Amino acid sequence: MLPIQVPKLARFLHSVQRLHWRFARPTTVGVRLLAVKEGAVLLVKHTYLDGWYLPGGGVQAGETLRDAVKREAAEEAGAGLQDLRLFGVYSSFFEGKSDHIVVFLSEEFSWRRVGSQEIESVQCFAFNELPEGTSLGTHRRIAEYTAGERAVATSW
Repeated sequence: MLPIQVPKLARFLHSVQRLHWRFARPTTVGVRLLAVKEGAVLLVKHTYLDGWYLPGGGVQAGETLRDAVKREAAEEAGAGLQDLRLFGVYSSFFEGKSDHIVVFLSEEFSWRRVGSQEIESVQCFAFNELPEGTSLGTHRRIAEYTAGERAVATSW
């Protein structure tokens, strides 16, 4: 018998988690990083989701929002953040969750490709050359940034 490939297992586990959310209707708190430099934004492509996203994830118990975004940025994109500011707070009720996402902005950062079973690819893209499959929420955050919006509190 062949072992299950990690990306297939990750996709399956993500599907199970989504099914759980439908019935449990949890309230979740997550963070995302809007890392921009010289007209480009840092995006990640997960092994278990289709498309490109801002780096980020869930906040762990006992972890501050600032610590969570630093951890997620390092884990997913090998990003070291020299500055970090609150960009906006968003709510999403997709997939039966009450999800609240805090987006931080960093305009001074470094990054490197990291070997991860969770992340397929990490790359910087020009604002006007985002890859096909970039998530709608990611498009919205970039549009808010380029329009000069700050301290946004709205729907994801």
